[in-house]
Amino acid sequence: MDRLEHIFQLQRKFDEELIESRGLQYDLSTWLQKETLAIVAELAELLNEVNFKWWKNPQPVDREKVKEELVDILHFFVSMCIKCDISPEELYQGYLAKNEENFKRQHGTSARRGYEAPSRD
Repeated sequence: MDRLEHIFQLQRKFDEELIESRGLQYDLSTWLQKETLAIVAELAELLNEVNFKWWKNPQPVDREKVKEELVDILHFFVSMCIKCDISPEELYQGYLAKNEENFKRQHGTSARRGYEAPSRD
């Protein structure tokens, strides 16, 4: 089992236990809303770790706190994938396709216009 599959397996187990122990019964739309909001909250916590408050004296970025927030975001993201029946393989293949398209956009070879980087001449 690869690492992404293992993460999905662990998250599925956690979600099942959480739903059972707390008696949570939501439709897909409500789950996605709740988990999107949870990701937004975690992103705000991440933002607090990276000196976005220009009116305060900057502090060194704490890598461990940043990692903790990123892991929290990953938990909710993977949970959303599971609820949408997106497998680790499907997510991986989707990533590969989008990554290829992103390179094409930056190189000006995509059918989508407006992304190509300006020439450095």
